[in-house]
Amino acid sequence: MVELSAETREAVAAARAGLPETVGGERVVFGFDGFVDRVRTVVEDRHGREAFETLDSLAELGARISDSAASNSSLSFEWLQDDLRTGGHTCHLARAYATLGFDPVMVGLYGDPVRDVFAEEFADVPMHSLGSPGSTDAVEFDDGKLMLTESGSGTTLDWARVRETVGVETLAEYLDGASLLGVGYVSWIPSLPSVVDGLREEVWPRLDDPPERVLFDPADVRRLDEDVVFAARDAVERLDAVVDVTVSANRFETKVLAEHYAGRSTESLRADAELVAANLDVTRYVGHGLHESVVVGDGTHAVRNPVTDDPALTTSSGDHFNAGFALGLLCGLDDAAAAVVGNALAGVFVRTGDPPRYDDVRDFVDDYEAKFE
Repeated sequence: MVELSAETREAVAAARAGLPETVGGERVVFGFDGFVDRVRTVVEDRHGREAFETLDSLAELGARISDSAASNSSLSFEWLQDDLRTGGHTCHLARAYATLGFDPVMVGLYGDPVRDVFAEEFADVPMHSLGSPGSTDAVEFDDGKLMLTESGSGTTLDWARVRETVGVETLAEYLDGASLLGVGYVSWIPSLPSVVDGLREEVWPRLDDPPERVLFDPADVRRLDEDVVFAARDAVERLDAVVDVTVSANRFETKVLAEHYAGRSTESLRADAELVAANLDVTRYVGHGLHESVVVGDGTHAVRNPVTDDPALTTSSGDHFNAGFALGLLCGLDDAAAAVVGNALAGVFVRTGDPPRYDDVRDFVDDYEAKFE
């Protein structure tokens, strides 16, 4: 059994005490990406039409690629498509919040006209498309995942395009009275900082009842030029002057951001999150990892995360953590208790492969300590 820190136990107790009986009915808005995900399996050995064994180790796949490169030979794998689904920040967060009982609005890359895969899943969700979606081949392994992605219109999307396609008035209608705005990902939309600035400069002044919270997910920025990474930092700092901004990234992304913003990184998620936060002037920074989540805002809070040995799905677990963390904030919880809710919502998702209902999240929180046994 894992020995839980007093801080984790206190955070769990605060989450139990602070979560309301029900949630939902509020508008939440998500932008500005959009992906079609093809979930894949790699075949290791095929014995017949229906008989085959799968390659379940990412490390083994990497070793085979390295061996092939070392011998200067080509290498091929068969893979199978297990599922086709929508993905990205807007889709994962909208799906999660619709399941929780909220009223999501989506502004992102869904096709022109909107592709059937988006229109069918989100038929009851107001949706405004800005261009063609990206596409991802996602292969899940026991020890990690491999994602090969095309960015669609994301590489050219900027504030001018958003302004031209959606319009300032429509964005203001979506955001006025909304409880939350979620924004992602600068990793696939390099001009996303201009969109953040446009929202602050042209939309926010029109709002009588603006959102109280903004969640910003940069995603994996390691392939971006450093000036884009710093432009994103500057844009969210300016936005934080008018609204509470949470920047959230996973363990690896936190390490990369620490190297950009602080010039160094460590082997500790807590230390790296503190390095990022010390060089990022927003309300709070969240680093979420497999074993713990760290929030740096009014102090530093580290909350242990119960891990399962038999996950149903890990792709987009970070998005589901973000959905849960933001939910905790919307419920009025403090940072540490909100991290518990983030861990709980993601925990249900990775164990079932489906976004949870609110009762599922509360049940997970109620049984939180026992999941470490």
